[in-house]
Amino acid sequence: MWEYAPAPESRDIANLKPSYRMFVDGEFVEGAGEPLKTVNPATEEVLAEVSTASKDDVDHAVKAARRAYDRVWGRMPGAERAKYIYRIARMIAERARELAVLESLDNGKPIKESRDVDVPTASAHFFYHAGWADKLAYAGLGPDPKPLGVAGQVIPWNFPLLMAAWKIAPALACGNTVVLKPAETTPLTALVLAEIIQQAELPPGVVNILPGAGDVGAELVSHNGIDKVAFTGSTEVGKLIQRSLAGRGKKVTLELGGKAANVVFDDAPLDQAVEGIVNGIFFNQGHVCCAGSRLLVQESVADEVVEKLHARISTLRIGDPLDKNTDVGAINSREQLTRITSLVEAGEQEGAEKWVSPCPLPDKGFYFAPTVFSGVSQAMRIAREEIFGPVLSVLTFRTPDEAVAKANNTPYGLSAGIWTDKGSRILWMANKLRAGVVWANTFNRFDPTAPFGGYQESGFGREGGRTGLEAYLDV
Repeated sequence: MWEYAPAPESRDIANLKPSYRMFVDGEFVEGAGEPLKTVNPATEEVLAEVSTASKDDVDHAVKAARRAYDRVWGRMPGAERAKYIYRIARMIAERARELAVLESLDNGKPIKESRDVDVPTASAHFFYHAGWADKLAYAGLGPDPKPLGVAGQVIPWNFPLLMAAWKIAPALACGNTVVLKPAETTPLTALVLAEIIQQAELPPGVVNILPGAGDVGAELVSHNGIDKVAFTGSTEVGKLIQRSLAGRGKKVTLELGGKAANVVFDDAPLDQAVEGIVNGIFFNQGHVCCAGSRLLVQESVADEVVEKLHARISTLRIGDPLDKNTDVGAINSREQLTRITSLVEAGEQEGAEKWVSPCPLPDKGFYFAPTVFSGVSQAMRIAREEIFGPVLSVLTFRTPDEAVAKANNTPYGLSAGIWTDKGSRILWMANKLRAGVVWANTFNRFDPTAPFGGYQESGFGREGGRTGLEAYLDV
Protein backbone atom coordinates (compact mmCIF):
# COMPACT_ATOMS: atom_id res chain seq x y z
CA MET A 1 0.00 0.00 0.00
CA TRP A 2 1.22 3.52 -0.81
CA GLU A 3 2.57 5.63 2.01
CA TYR A 4 1.49 9.25 1.69
CA ALA A 5 3.54 12.13 3.01
CA PRO A 6 1.47 14.82 4.75
CA ALA A 7 0.05 17.38 2.32
CA PRO A 8 -1.71 19.96 4.51
CA GLU A 9 -3.51 22.96 3.10
CA SER A 10 -2.60 26.20 4.87
CA ARG A 11 -5.24 27.31 7.35
CA ASP A 12 -4.14 30.91 6.76
CA ILE A 13 -6.03 30.78 3.46
CA ALA A 14 -9.30 30.77 5.44
CA ASN A 15 -8.69 34.37 6.60
CA LEU A 16 -10.16 33.33 9.93
CA LYS A 17 -11.26 36.26 12.10
CA PRO A 18 -11.48 36.20 15.91
CA SER A 19 -15.14 37.21 15.82
CA TYR A 20 -18.08 37.26 13.40
CA ARG A 21 -21.34 39.20 13.50
CA MET A 22 -24.78 38.47 12.10
CA PHE A 23 -25.91 40.04 8.80
CA VAL A 24 -29.14 42.06 8.79
CA ASP A 25 -30.46 44.64 6.34
CA GLY A 26 -27.21 44.75 4.41
CA GLU A 27 -24.95 45.30 7.45
CA PHE A 28 -22.96 43.20 9.90
CA VAL A 29 -24.31 43.95 13.36
CA GLU A 30 -23.97 42.61 16.89
CA GLY A 31 -26.74 40.26 17.93
CA ALA A 32 -28.41 40.54 21.30
CA GLY A 33 -28.24 36.79 21.91
CA GLU A 34 -25.60 34.96 23.92
CA PRO A 35 -22.41 34.74 21.78
CA LEU A 36 -21.34 31.24 20.80
CA LYS A 37 -17.87 29.83 20.25
CA THR A 38 -17.46 27.69 17.16
CA VAL A 39 -15.00 24.82 17.55
CA ASN A 40 -12.67 23.00 15.15
CA PRO A 41 -13.81 19.37 15.58
CA ALA A 42 -10.42 18.06 14.45
CA THR A 43 -8.51 19.77 17.28
CA GLU A 44 -11.23 20.90 19.73
CA GLU A 45 -9.80 24.44 19.57
CA VAL A 46 -12.07 27.48 19.51
CA LEU A 47 -11.99 29.04 16.05
CA ALA A 48 -14.01 32.21 16.61
CA GLU A 49 -16.71 33.87 18.66
CA VAL A 50 -19.97 34.45 16.81
CA SER A 51 -22.73 36.83 17.85
CA THR A 52 -26.22 35.32 17.85
CA ALA A 53 -29.72 36.62 17.34
CA SER A 54 -32.35 37.36 19.96
CA LYS A 55 -36.12 37.34 19.43
CA ASP A 56 -36.01 41.05 18.63
CA ASP A 57 -33.19 40.47 16.14
CA VAL A 58 -35.30 37.88 14.34
CA ASP A 59 -38.16 40.35 14.16
CA HIS A 60 -35.86 43.06 12.84
CA ALA A 61 -34.44 40.74 10.15
CA VAL A 62 -37.90 39.60 9.00
CA LYS A 63 -39.09 43.21 8.76
CA ALA A 64 -35.97 44.13 6.78
CA ALA A 65 -36.65 41.24 4.41
CA ARG A 66 -40.26 42.38 4.03
CA ARG A 67 -39.23 45.95 3.17
CA ALA A 68 -36.73 44.70 0.62
CA TYR A 69 -39.36 42.43 -0.93
CA ASP A 70 -42.05 45.11 -1.11
CA ARG A 71 -39.88 47.97 -2.29
CA VAL A 72 -37.14 46.39 -4.41
CA TRP A 73 -36.66 42.68 -4.93
CA GLY A 74 -40.22 41.46 -5.43
CA ARG A 75 -40.89 44.04 -8.16
CA MET A 76 -37.45 43.83 -9.82
CA PRO A 77 -37.47 42.26 -13.34
CA GLY A 78 -36.08 38.73 -13.41
CA ALA A 79 -33.27 39.68 -15.76
CA GLU A 80 -32.05 42.25 -13.24
CA ARG A 81 -32.28 39.79 -10.33
CA ALA A 82 -30.23 37.35 -12.39
CA LYS A 83 -27.33 39.81 -12.62
CA TYR A 84 -26.96 39.86 -8.83
CA ILE A 85 -27.24 36.07 -8.54
CA TYR A 86 -24.66 35.51 -11.29
CA ARG A 87 -22.36 37.93 -9.48
CA ILE A 88 -22.67 35.93 -6.24
CA ALA A 89 -21.95 32.71 -8.15
CA ARG A 90 -18.77 34.15 -9.65
CA MET A 91 -17.57 35.54 -6.33
CA ILE A 92 -18.03 32.16 -4.62
CA ALA A 93 -15.92 30.59 -7.37
CA GLU A 94 -13.27 33.31 -7.00
CA ARG A 95 -13.02 32.73 -3.24
CA ALA A 96 -13.35 28.94 -3.53
CA ARG A 97 -10.06 28.06 -1.87
CA GLU A 98 -10.72 30.33 1.10
CA LEU A 99 -14.24 28.95 1.54
CA ALA A 100 -13.06 25.34 1.26
CA VAL A 101 -10.43 25.74 3.98
CA LEU A 102 -12.85 27.57 6.27
CA GLU A 103 -15.47 24.86 5.73
CA SER A 104 -13.05 22.09 6.67
CA LEU A 105 -11.89 23.99 9.76
CA ASP A 106 -15.42 24.64 11.01
CA ASN A 107 -17.08 21.39 9.92
CA GLY A 108 -14.34 18.72 10.06
CA LYS A 109 -14.81 17.37 6.53
CA PRO A 110 -11.76 16.56 4.37
CA ILE A 111 -10.45 19.49 2.35
CA LYS A 112 -10.71 17.51 -0.88
CA GLU A 113 -14.48 17.21 -0.33
CA SER A 114 -14.89 20.90 0.53
CA ARG A 115 -12.68 21.86 -2.41
CA ASP A 116 -14.02 19.46 -5.05
CA VAL A 117 -17.68 19.06 -4.03
CA ASP A 118 -19.15 21.55 -1.58
CA VAL A 119 -17.84 24.88 -2.86
CA PRO A 120 -18.11 24.19 -6.63
CA THR A 121 -21.65 22.86 -6.21
CA ALA A 122 -22.61 25.90 -4.12
CA SER A 123 -21.42 28.17 -6.89
CA ALA A 124 -23.20 26.00 -9.47
CA HIS A 125 -26.52 26.40 -7.63
CA PHE A 126 -26.29 30.19 -7.94
CA PHE A 127 -25.27 29.94 -11.59
CA TYR A 128 -28.10 27.54 -12.39
CA HIS A 129 -30.85 29.43 -10.59
CA ALA A 130 -29.70 32.78 -11.99
CA GLY A 131 -30.57 31.36 -15.39
CA TRP A 132 -34.16 30.76 -14.28
CA ALA A 133 -34.79 34.25 -12.90
CA ASP A 134 -36.16 35.65 -16.17
CA LYS A 135 -37.70 32.40 -17.44
CA LEU A 136 -40.13 31.47 -14.67
CA ALA A 137 -43.14 31.91 -16.96
CA TYR A 138 -41.73 29.09 -19.10
CA ALA A 139 -41.05 26.65 -16.25
CA GLY A 140 -44.35 24.85 -16.72
CA LEU A 141 -45.69 26.21 -13.43
CA GLY A 142 -48.35 28.49 -14.91
CA PRO A 143 -48.23 31.55 -17.15
CA ASP A 144 -47.51 34.14 -14.47
CA PRO A 145 -45.94 32.64 -11.34
CA LYS A 146 -45.40 35.09 -8.48
CA PRO A 147 -42.93 35.04 -5.58
CA LEU A 148 -44.26 34.18 -2.14
CA GLY A 149 -42.59 36.96 -0.15
CA VAL A 150 -40.21 36.32 2.75
CA ALA A 151 -38.60 32.88 3.13
CA GLY A 152 -37.42 31.67 6.54
CA GLN A 153 -34.73 29.03 6.04
CA VAL A 154 -32.96 26.79 8.56
CA ILE A 155 -30.00 24.66 7.47
CA PRO A 156 -27.94 21.86 9.08
CA TRP A 157 -24.24 21.49 9.89
CA ASN A 158 -23.25 18.74 7.47
CA PHE A 159 -23.01 20.90 4.31
CA PRO A 160 -23.03 24.48 5.68
CA LEU A 161 -22.16 26.50 2.56
CA LEU A 162 -23.82 24.15 0.10
CA MET A 163 -27.08 24.07 2.06
CA ALA A 164 -27.07 27.87 2.24
CA ALA A 165 -26.70 28.05 -1.55
CA TRP A 166 -29.28 25.29 -1.99
CA LYS A 167 -31.80 27.40 -0.09
CA ILE A 168 -30.92 30.99 -0.99
CA ALA A 169 -30.36 30.68 -4.75
CA PRO A 170 -33.85 29.45 -5.78
CA ALA A 171 -35.54 31.84 -3.34
CA LEU A 172 -33.76 34.82 -4.89
CA ALA A 173 -34.31 33.66 -8.45
CA CYS A 174 -38.05 33.47 -7.82
CA GLY A 175 -38.16 36.96 -6.36
CA ASN A 176 -38.33 36.18 -2.64
CA THR A 177 -36.23 37.65 0.13
CA VAL A 178 -34.53 35.48 2.75
CA VAL A 179 -33.81 35.18 6.46
CA LEU A 180 -31.48 32.23 6.97
CA LYS A 181 -30.31 30.57 10.18
CA PRO A 182 -27.14 28.48 9.81
CA ALA A 183 -26.37 25.60 12.14
CA GLU A 184 -25.07 26.43 15.60
CA THR A 185 -21.81 24.47 15.14
CA THR A 186 -20.99 25.65 11.61
CA PRO A 187 -21.89 29.33 11.06
CA LEU A 188 -18.67 30.62 9.51
CA THR A 189 -19.03 29.98 5.78
CA ALA A 190 -22.60 31.30 5.83
CA LEU A 191 -21.27 34.55 7.28
CA VAL A 192 -18.53 34.73 4.65
CA LEU A 193 -21.28 34.18 2.09
CA ALA A 194 -22.92 37.23 3.67
CA GLU A 195 -19.70 39.15 2.93
CA ILE A 196 -19.95 38.04 -0.69
CA ILE A 197 -23.61 39.10 -0.81
CA GLN A 198 -22.66 42.52 0.56
CA GLN A 199 -19.80 42.87 -1.93
CA ALA A 200 -22.15 41.87 -4.75
CA GLU A 201 -24.24 44.91 -3.74
CA LEU A 202 -27.41 42.93 -3.27
CA PRO A 203 -30.03 45.42 -2.04
CA PRO A 204 -30.13 45.63 1.79
CA GLY A 205 -32.53 43.20 3.43
CA VAL A 206 -32.78 40.78 0.49
CA VAL A 207 -30.67 38.22 2.39
CA ASN A 208 -30.27 38.21 6.18
CA ILE A 209 -28.21 35.64 8.10
CA LEU A 210 -28.83 35.01 11.80
CA PRO A 211 -26.51 32.65 13.71
CA GLY A 212 -27.80 30.96 16.81
CA ALA A 213 -29.08 27.78 18.40
CA GLY A 214 -32.39 26.00 17.92
CA ASP A 215 -34.36 28.73 19.71
CA VAL A 216 -33.45 31.20 16.94
CA GLY A 217 -34.64 28.75 14.29
CA ALA A 218 -37.87 28.16 16.18
CA GLU A 219 -38.48 31.89 16.47
CA LEU A 220 -37.81 32.35 12.76
CA VAL A 221 -40.10 29.62 11.41
CA SER A 222 -42.96 30.67 13.70
CA HIS A 223 -42.72 34.39 12.89
CA ASN A 224 -45.93 35.79 11.42
CA GLY A 225 -43.97 37.72 8.81
CA ILE A 226 -42.64 34.58 7.12
CA ASP A 227 -44.47 33.34 4.00
CA LYS A 228 -42.39 30.25 3.27
CA VAL A 229 -40.42 27.89 5.54
CA ALA A 230 -37.62 25.69 4.25
CA PHE A 231 -35.94 23.35 6.72
CA THR A 232 -33.24 20.74 6.34
CA GLY A 233 -32.38 18.74 9.44
CA SER A 234 -33.57 15.97 11.71
CA THR A 235 -36.94 14.28 11.40
CA GLU A 236 -37.72 15.08 15.05
CA VAL A 237 -37.32 18.83 14.53
CA GLY A 238 -39.15 18.63 11.19
CA LYS A 239 -42.16 17.14 12.93
CA LEU A 240 -42.15 19.96 15.49
CA ILE A 241 -42.04 22.54 12.71
CA GLN A 242 -44.90 20.89 10.83
CA ARG A 243 -47.04 20.81 13.97
CA SER A 244 -46.32 24.44 14.78
CA LEU A 245 -47.23 25.61 11.25
CA ALA A 246 -50.33 23.48 10.73
CA GLY A 247 -53.24 25.62 9.58
CA ARG A 248 -51.23 28.83 9.35
CA GLY A 249 -51.17 29.10 5.56
CA LYS A 250 -47.41 29.06 5.14
CA LYS A 251 -45.77 27.13 2.34
CA VAL A 252 -43.37 24.53 3.80
CA THR A 253 -40.69 22.18 2.51
CA LEU A 254 -38.95 19.72 4.83
CA GLU A 255 -35.85 17.72 3.90
CA LEU A 256 -35.27 15.39 6.82
CA GLY A 257 -33.45 12.21 7.78
CA GLY A 258 -32.86 9.02 5.86
CA LYS A 259 -31.83 5.39 6.12
CA ALA A 260 -31.01 4.62 2.50
CA ALA A 261 -30.68 1.12 1.11
CA ASN A 262 -27.76 0.47 -1.24
CA VAL A 263 -28.77 -2.74 -3.07
CA VAL A 264 -26.11 -4.94 -4.71
CA PHE A 265 -27.19 -7.80 -7.00
CA ASP A 266 -25.01 -10.78 -7.87
CA ASP A 267 -24.48 -9.57 -11.45
CA ALA A 268 -23.19 -6.15 -10.36
CA PRO A 269 -19.63 -5.02 -11.15
CA LEU A 270 -18.46 -5.73 -7.62
CA ASP A 271 -15.29 -3.63 -7.55
CA GLN A 272 -17.24 -0.65 -8.86
CA ALA A 273 -20.00 -1.36 -6.35
CA VAL A 274 -17.53 -1.42 -3.47
CA GLU A 275 -16.30 2.05 -4.46
CA GLY A 276 -19.92 3.22 -4.53
CA ILE A 277 -20.64 1.67 -1.15
CA VAL A 278 -17.60 3.39 0.40
CA ASN A 279 -18.59 6.73 -1.13
CA GLY A 280 -22.20 6.19 -0.10
CA ILE A 281 -21.49 5.80 3.61
CA PHE A 282 -18.07 7.30 4.39
CA PHE A 283 -18.30 10.50 2.33
CA ASN A 284 -18.40 13.42 4.78
CA GLN A 285 -17.94 10.96 7.68
CA GLY A 286 -21.42 9.61 6.99
CA HIS A 287 -22.90 13.02 7.87
CA VAL A 288 -25.24 12.79 4.88
CA CYS A 289 -29.02 12.47 5.12
CA CYS A 290 -29.07 10.30 1.99
CA ALA A 291 -26.09 8.14 3.02
CA GLY A 292 -26.28 4.51 1.94
CA SER A 293 -26.20 3.26 5.53
CA ARG A 294 -28.02 -0.04 4.84
CA LEU A 295 -26.16 -2.31 2.43
CA LEU A 296 -28.40 -5.03 0.99
CA VAL A 297 -26.30 -7.68 -0.78
CA GLN A 298 -27.55 -10.69 -2.68
CA GLU A 299 -26.71 -13.75 -0.60
CA SER A 300 -24.60 -15.50 -3.25
CA VAL A 301 -22.02 -12.68 -3.35
CA ALA A 302 -22.35 -11.34 0.20
CA ASP A 303 -19.12 -12.86 1.55
CA GLU A 304 -17.12 -11.64 -1.45
CA VAL A 305 -18.53 -8.12 -1.21
CA VAL A 306 -17.85 -7.87 2.52
CA GLU A 307 -14.29 -9.15 2.06
CA LYS A 308 -13.63 -6.59 -0.70
CA LEU A 309 -15.26 -3.91 1.42
CA HIS A 310 -13.04 -4.60 4.43
CA ALA A 311 -9.94 -4.48 2.23
CA ARG A 312 -10.99 -1.17 0.65
CA ILE A 313 -11.97 0.49 3.93
CA SER A 314 -8.61 -0.53 5.41
CA THR A 315 -6.93 1.81 2.91
CA LEU A 316 -8.95 4.88 3.92
CA ARG A 317 -6.87 7.55 5.63
CA ILE A 318 -8.42 9.15 8.73
CA GLY A 319 -7.08 12.33 10.23
CA ASP A 320 -6.44 16.03 9.69
CA PRO A 321 -9.24 17.41 7.49
CA LEU A 322 -6.84 19.96 5.99
CA ASP A 323 -4.51 17.21 4.72
CA LYS A 324 -5.26 16.63 1.03
CA ASN A 325 -4.66 12.89 1.54
CA THR A 326 -7.35 12.51 4.21
CA ASP A 327 -10.37 10.42 3.22
CA VAL A 328 -12.36 10.57 6.47
CA GLY A 329 -12.25 13.66 8.65
CA ALA A 330 -13.59 14.54 12.08
CA ILE A 331 -17.09 14.07 13.46
CA ASN A 332 -18.70 17.49 13.63
CA SER A 333 -19.27 17.68 17.39
CA ARG A 334 -18.84 15.81 20.65
CA GLU A 335 -22.61 15.48 20.86
CA GLN A 336 -22.77 13.73 17.49
CA LEU A 337 -19.80 11.50 18.38
CA THR A 338 -21.64 10.42 21.53
CA ARG A 339 -24.74 9.50 19.51
CA ILE A 340 -22.72 7.45 17.02
CA THR A 341 -20.90 5.63 19.82
CA SER A 342 -24.19 4.85 21.58
CA LEU A 343 -25.80 3.32 18.49
CA VAL A 344 -22.70 1.27 17.70
CA GLU A 345 -22.78 -0.13 21.24
CA ALA A 346 -26.45 -1.00 20.70
CA GLY A 347 -25.51 -2.89 17.53
CA GLU A 348 -23.00 -5.00 19.45
CA GLN A 349 -25.45 -5.66 22.27
CA GLU A 350 -28.12 -6.80 19.82
CA GLY A 351 -25.77 -9.38 18.30
CA ALA A 352 -24.42 -7.86 15.09
CA GLU A 353 -20.82 -8.63 14.15
CA LYS A 354 -18.67 -5.48 14.26
CA TRP A 355 -15.62 -4.82 12.09
CA VAL A 356 -13.60 -1.62 12.57
CA SER A 357 -11.04 -0.10 10.24
CA PRO A 358 -7.47 -0.68 11.52
CA CYS A 359 -6.50 2.89 10.60
CA PRO A 360 -5.16 4.73 13.69
CA LEU A 361 -7.13 7.70 14.98
CA PRO A 362 -5.65 11.05 16.03
CA ASP A 363 -5.20 11.51 19.77
CA LYS A 364 -7.14 14.76 19.83
CA GLY A 365 -10.41 15.72 18.17
CA PHE A 366 -13.76 14.06 17.50
CA TYR A 367 -12.94 11.01 15.40
CA PHE A 368 -14.69 7.70 14.79
CA ALA A 369 -13.21 4.84 12.78
CA PRO A 370 -15.20 3.51 9.78
CA THR A 371 -17.26 0.60 11.08
CA VAL A 372 -19.11 -2.23 9.33
CA PHE A 373 -21.73 -4.47 10.96
CA SER A 374 -22.50 -7.87 9.42
CA GLY A 375 -25.24 -10.28 10.44
CA VAL A 376 -27.67 -7.41 10.88
CA SER A 377 -31.40 -8.04 11.17
CA GLN A 378 -34.08 -5.54 10.26
CA ALA A 379 -35.19 -5.31 13.90
CA MET A 380 -31.86 -3.93 15.13
CA ARG A 381 -31.54 -0.25 15.96
CA ILE A 382 -28.55 0.13 13.63
CA ALA A 383 -30.80 -0.97 10.74
CA ARG A 384 -33.70 1.29 11.73
CA GLU A 385 -32.29 4.51 13.17
CA GLU A 386 -30.31 7.18 11.36
CA ILE A 387 -26.79 7.06 12.81
CA PHE A 388 -25.42 9.98 10.78
CA GLY A 389 -21.88 8.68 11.03
CA PRO A 390 -19.38 6.33 9.35
CA VAL A 391 -21.27 3.15 10.25
CA LEU A 392 -22.56 0.62 7.69
CA SER A 393 -25.07 -2.18 8.35
CA VAL A 394 -24.93 -5.20 6.00
CA LEU A 395 -28.07 -7.27 5.35
CA THR A 396 -28.64 -9.95 2.72
CA PHE A 397 -31.42 -10.95 0.35
CA ARG A 398 -32.13 -13.78 -2.10
CA THR A 399 -34.65 -12.45 -4.61
CA PRO A 400 -35.39 -9.03 -6.13
CA ASP A 401 -38.77 -8.97 -4.40
CA GLU A 402 -37.10 -9.58 -1.04
CA ALA A 403 -34.64 -6.76 -1.80
CA VAL A 404 -37.49 -4.36 -2.47
CA ALA A 405 -39.33 -5.41 0.68
CA LYS A 406 -36.25 -4.93 2.87
CA ALA A 407 -35.27 -1.66 1.22
CA ASN A 408 -38.75 -0.24 1.81
CA ASN A 409 -38.91 -1.50 5.39
CA THR A 410 -38.15 1.90 6.88
CA PRO A 411 -40.12 4.97 7.91
CA TYR A 412 -37.76 7.04 5.78
CA GLY A 413 -37.75 7.50 2.03
CA LEU A 414 -35.02 9.86 0.87
CA SER A 415 -32.68 7.89 -1.37
CA ALA A 416 -31.57 4.46 -2.56
CA GLY A 417 -28.93 2.85 -4.75
CA ILE A 418 -29.10 -0.09 -7.17
CA TRP A 419 -26.10 -2.05 -8.45
CA THR A 420 -26.74 -4.49 -11.29
CA ASP A 421 -25.71 -5.18 -14.88
CA LYS A 422 -29.35 -5.32 -16.05
CA GLY A 423 -30.97 -2.08 -17.15
CA SER A 424 -34.43 -3.65 -17.00
CA ARG A 425 -33.88 -4.59 -13.36
CA ILE A 426 -32.78 -1.02 -12.56
CA LEU A 427 -35.97 0.41 -14.05
CA TRP A 428 -38.18 -2.23 -12.42
CA MET A 429 -36.67 -1.72 -8.99
CA ALA A 430 -36.49 2.07 -9.18
CA ASN A 431 -40.26 2.09 -9.69
CA LYS A 432 -40.75 -0.15 -6.65
CA LEU A 433 -38.53 1.73 -4.19
CA ARG A 434 -40.18 4.37 -2.00
CA ALA A 435 -37.37 6.91 -2.24
CA GLY A 436 -37.16 10.41 -3.65
CA VAL A 437 -33.81 9.79 -5.35
CA VAL A 438 -32.63 6.46 -6.78
CA TRP A 439 -29.08 6.13 -8.10
CA ALA A 440 -28.11 3.33 -10.49
CA ASN A 441 -24.53 1.98 -10.43
CA THR A 442 -23.41 5.12 -8.62
CA PHE A 443 -24.21 6.97 -5.40
CA ASN A 444 -24.21 10.49 -3.98
CA ARG A 445 -24.39 12.26 -7.34
CA PHE A 446 -25.87 15.74 -7.09
CA ASP A 447 -26.62 18.40 -9.65
CA PRO A 448 -28.46 21.74 -9.34
CA THR A 449 -30.63 20.75 -12.30
CA ALA A 450 -32.01 17.65 -10.55
CA PRO A 451 -34.76 17.79 -7.90
CA PHE A 452 -33.98 16.31 -4.48
CA GLY A 453 -36.33 15.38 -1.64
CA GLY A 454 -38.03 12.50 0.12
CA TYR A 455 -41.18 10.75 1.24
CA GLN A 456 -42.60 9.64 4.58
CA GLU A 457 -40.39 10.69 7.50
CA SER A 458 -37.77 12.03 5.09
CA GLY A 459 -39.98 15.05 4.50
CA PHE A 460 -41.82 16.51 1.54
CA GLY A 461 -41.23 18.96 -1.27
CA ARG A 462 -38.38 19.09 -3.75
CA GLU A 463 -35.32 21.32 -3.95
CA GLY A 464 -33.26 21.86 -7.10
CA GLY A 465 -34.15 21.71 -10.76
CA ARG A 466 -37.26 23.12 -12.39
CA THR A 467 -39.44 21.23 -9.91
CA GLY A 468 -37.72 22.92 -6.97
CA LEU A 469 -38.76 26.37 -8.19
CA GLU A 470 -42.39 25.65 -7.35
CA ALA A 471 -41.63 25.70 -3.62
CA TYR A 472 -40.78 29.41 -3.90
CA LEU A 473 -43.62 30.48 -6.20
CA ASP A 474 -47.34 31.16 -5.86
CA VAL A 475 -48.70 29.03 -8.68
